[in-house]
Amino acid sequence: MTDLDLAALRAHFPILSRTNYLNSCSLGALSDTAERELDDFRGQWHQRGASAWYEYWMAKLAMLRSKAGVAHGVREGGTALMPSVSGALSMVTESMPRALTESGRTRVVCSELDFPTLAYQFRVKPEIELVVLRSEDGVGIDLAQYEAAIDERTLMVATSHVFYATGFIQDIDAIADVAHRAGAWCVIDGYQASGQIPVDVEAAGVDAYVTGPLKWLCGGPGLGYLFVREHRIEELTPRFTSWFAARDQFAFDFESFEFRDDARRFELGTPPLATVHMALGAHQLLESVGFDAIHARNRRLTHHLIGRLGAEGFSLRMRDDLATRSNIVMVRMPGEADVVKALADAGIVVDHRPGHVRVSAHFYNTTDELEHFVDELVRIRGSS
Repeated sequence: MTDLDLAALRAHFPILSRTNYLNSCSLGALSDTAERELDDFRGQWHQRGASAWYEYWMAKLAMLRSKAGVAHGVREGGTALMPSVSGALSMVTESMPRALTESGRTRVVCSELDFPTLAYQFRVKPEIELVVLRSEDGVGIDLAQYEAAIDERTLMVATSHVFYATGFIQDIDAIADVAHRAGAWCVIDGYQASGQIPVDVEAAGVDAYVTGPLKWLCGGPGLGYLFVREHRIEELTPRFTSWFAARDQFAFDFESFEFRDDARRFELGTPPLATVHMALGAHQLLESVGFDAIHARNRRLTHHLIGRLGAEGFSLRMRDDLATRSNIVMVRMPGEADVVKALADAGIVVDHRPGHVRVSAHFYNTTDELEHFVDELVRIRGSS
C-alpha cells in the first residue's frame, strides 16, 4: 500500500481526520461507504415503504450472508444473521442435542481469558458443569490444558479465537481436533478475530463460529454472525425460533412449523436493516482493499508498535511467539483509567482493562499515529 493508497483509504473514515483512533477492537471506525449504504436504506424506506422488503431488502440480507460467509471461509448456506454475538452463543447452546446431555456429557470447557459473555451462557444452566482453564502466564492457554480437560464427559469446548484482554491468538484448528477426538463440539467466539487476522472456519474444523461486524469489520453494532458447519446444522434443534427460521416464512402457516435446511434456521426475527446496510458498506470497502492486504498491514503495524514500546522500556502482556500475537497490544500501566483519559486529552483514543492500557491499530492507521501514541505514553509516564 503506497502513501497515496493509504491517504485515499483514510479519507473514507472521517474520524481519522481529527482523532488518533487506536481502539478498533472496541468499535471499528465508521466509513463513508457504510454511511452511503445507510442512506440507501433510508431512501428505499422513503420511496417504497414496506414493498422495499420484497423488491430490495431481502436481497440485501442474502448478499450480507454470502459476503460474510466468504470472508470467513464458510460455504453458501452456512451463515445466519443474529441480533448479537450473545444471541448467537445462546442459540447454539440452547440447540444442542439433548441426547448428549442425557448420556452424561454435561461439561463445558472454557478459559478465564474468554469474554465473560461466553461463560455466562453456562453459569445460568444448573445442569452444566463449567470447567474454567486458568492461564499460567496471564496471556494464553496451552493446548495441553485443553487435552487434559476434555474427556468423554465434555459436551463442548467454548472459547475465543483471540482473547480480548491479551490479544493472544489461539490455535482453533488444534483445539477443534482435541474436542472432536473426545466426541465433543467446538464452538469459537471470533469477535476479536474477524477482520484483523485470517479466519477460515471450514478449514479450522470448528462446529460453530460466532462473530459480528462491530469491531474490526467496521460495520457497527446490533448484528451478529453465526457460522455452522454443514453436517452440524441438522443436529442442532433450536428451542426458540422465529418466522425467519421457517422453511416457507411467507406461507404464514399457523398450524405447523418446519425449520429451514440451512443455517437460516437459527435466525431470530427481522434483522436490523440499518446495521445490515452499514455492515455491507463496510464489507465492500474492506473487500476493495483485500483481506490479505489488511492482515499483512496489521501485522506490520503491530510489529512496529511492539518494537517502539519495547525500546521505551514498557512491559507488555504477550508471549514471545509471534504466531500468537494479534493487533491487540496490552501495555502495563498503573492508573490505567487516568492514562486513557490523559491520552484522550491528547487526541488519542484507546481503552483500558485491569492494569493495562489496551491499544488496537487497524489497517487504516499509520506508523506516525503509533509514534504519537508512544510519545504521549512516555510523557505521561514521566509526569507521574
